[in-house]
Amino acid sequence: MLVVDAEGAADRNTELGVSLAREAGLRTLRLEVAALDSLAAALGSELGHAFEAAVELIRNARGRLIVSGIGKSGHIGRKIAATLASTGTPAYFVHASEASHGDLGMITSADVILALSWSGETTELGDIIAFSRRFSVSLIAITSQPDSTLGTAADIVLALPRVKEACPHDLAPTSSSLIQLALGDALAIALIESRGFTASDFGTYHPGGRLAARLKSAGQVMHVGDEMPLVPEGTPMSEVLLVFAGKRFGCVGVLGPQGRLTGIVTDGDLRRHMDEVILGKSVEALMTPDPITVAPKVLASSALEMMNRMRITALFVVEDGRPVGIVHMHDLLRDGVA
Repeated sequence: MLVVDAEGAADRNTELGVSLAREAGLRTLRLEVAALDSLAAALGSELGHAFEAAVELIRNARGRLIVSGIGKSGHIGRKIAATLASTGTPAYFVHASEASHGDLGMITSADVILALSWSGETTELGDIIAFSRRFSVSLIAITSQPDSTLGTAADIVLALPRVKEACPHDLAPTSSSLIQLALGDALAIALIESRGFTASDFGTYHPGGRLAARLKSAGQVMHVGDEMPLVPEGTPMSEVLLVFAGKRFGCVGVLGPQGRLTGIVTDGDLRRHMDEVILGKSVEALMTPDPITVAPKVLASSALEMMNRMRITALFVVEDGRPVGIVHMHDLLRDGVA
């Protein structure tokens, strides 16, 4: 007779529960990966032409992209609109139900409507569809049913592949919501590239928080003017050391003709020459010619990556060979660039 104490049974039940939960999670992810693979395959074939047409229509729109949907499609639509708006495509989410109670007034004939409905038969979208046809507002549909009410009314149909939901009953929108979201991201990235949208442009729409710090340029974080540790060629090392001590950047830039940066002396250079009598020498005797520099428009995060890779702590910012500032690793770390 097998006897198991209560504590041992509880431990095994807990382990069994964890195992079942983990298996459910893995099964969900595998089904959703399969759904994404199906979407990628569709985009590489029949969906591709409609996708290209949708990107062109949105990019050339005189107005905004109006995104609409309800339920899970509505939640996905809100995210798509937010992503597009933050990446250079003016976009706005209009709730399908609220549209029937006055919000249709937000839509103009210069806009493009992007409507999401898995079935294509969402009742609440009826007024938006009718409005788009009555006032000749371009309509793009994201649906799995091209022959549905939404699909047949639309100017462009982005037909989603039929996929198995991760829900064990194949009911709760999971895989279907994921591929709607993924297709929205694909639209956003295609529009970013077609518009030539840059990281600096992205920073314009994200002025706050850690992301904004990473999107600052070297010119926005550099020290300028008298803060820069600079000496002209021919300066005795005795004077260079005073600049080292006063500016505290761990380096001194050397200026040649026309104020161009011709070299740099770092604290590493000083250590390498500690056994020499250097005070009577000129700065050229110790400087490293053609120092590593960055342009003002280079992202501060790129400057930080360069410092880490080159194992240095400061970089001069130059324009036309002339120093206009200096950035220090400590400043970048303090500002949250890392």
